[in-house]
Amino acid sequence: MKRLLSLFVISTLFFTPLANAAPKKPLVKSLKLLTTIASVDEFSGMVASGRTIIVYGNKGDKSFAKALDIAGKELWTVELDKASPSVVTAAAVDSNGVIWLAGSTSLARATPAPSPTVSALNPDKTIPVADIFSADLDAYSLWSLNPTTQLLTQYTLQLSAPILINSVAVDKNGITAVGSSGTIITSDLAGKIAKPINVGTEATIFESVVKHADGSITVVGSSSETLGGKKLVGKVDGVIIKVSKVGKVVSVVRSSAPKASRNWLSASNSLLLGGEVTTGPKVESAITKFSSTYVPSWTYRFASSGKTFAAGSTFAFFQSKGAIAQLANWAPKSPQALLLTFDAKGVITAAHSAPAEQKEVLGLYLSKDLGPVCITSSAETVSIFTLN
Repeated sequence: MKRLLSLFVISTLFFTPLANAAPKKPLVKSLKLLTTIASVDEFSGMVASGRTIIVYGNKGDKSFAKALDIAGKELWTVELDKASPSVVTAAAVDSNGVIWLAGSTSLARATPAPSPTVSALNPDKTIPVADIFSADLDAYSLWSLNPTTQLLTQYTLQLSAPILINSVAVDKNGITAVGSSGTIITSDLAGKIAKPINVGTEATIFESVVKHADGSITVVGSSSETLGGKKLVGKVDGVIIKVSKVGKVVSVVRSSAPKASRNWLSASNSLLLGGEVTTGPKVESAITKFSSTYVPSWTYRFASSGKTFAAGSTFAFFQSKGAIAQLANWAPKSPQALLLTFDAKGVITAAHSAPAEQKEVLGLYLSKDLGPVCITSSAETVSIFTLN
């Protein structure tokens, strides 16, 4: 009996440390290249409708959308505005798979031909044609595009000044677009566009919008002016603003770094936010999960060299610039695109990287059919990656 007890004690000494050992750090794996697409200069973004990838962008003064299958084969291309110069800068997909694209256009406006001061020779008696377009992209443009039939409908609203649309979101209540000059533009699913709301001036930029079931929205971005009675703290503050269904500012949450320039670049429906913190020469990616009342649940900062994108409640994508203690094999010699996966408590559970020649992260999109889709660029081309 004593011998059995001694063996039990000895075995406990061997196995107890293993039971209490710290969990293994995730190994960084490689992302899978799905396809290489448009040139960097032409690319604005991508969404997915089912397993079809929709790339949108601008070539010269014309905007376009094109569909690709998962092998990268082009299925169709649509010019968004045949009549006027235009740009497309944001897109979202509704529950029916219809794609809503937002940007700016120039509405046709007749301008009188200048009166000649000297009679010119005109042996053919030709009549000069007046320039009927303004080059200013000072109208908001919204397009609905059916990816199956390529049926395209355009809706426009003349603005007092040009703005840049950075994000658009859609649900059963309609479409909301946000952008420069603290602008918020809403419309219904029939394309009726409401009068824009401005929360701030040129010193405020909205980068992303989240729609809520009660009709309210959360917008995030950056600002260097007082908003909702909240004064500037740093050089530029990252801001999180809740706006009611009727367009009233309900709350403003500002970053609190006194010497930093900050922004929130992206926000998911679960309020996982990605942004940038610049303090002197130091640049970091900020990744924070907020509650519905904008209280941080967990947060990280990582050395980086550019933008930070968040998707769902678990993914963040950025250009990592140094070792990360939570990862087993990550110490890039130069900035490298890195996708992190978190659990509900903010623990890093997985990591995937793009090849070193991918010099910039351009976006992160979460698809029901494709999973997380990572968009990067090399010197000349844009690449789309997924998980293996």
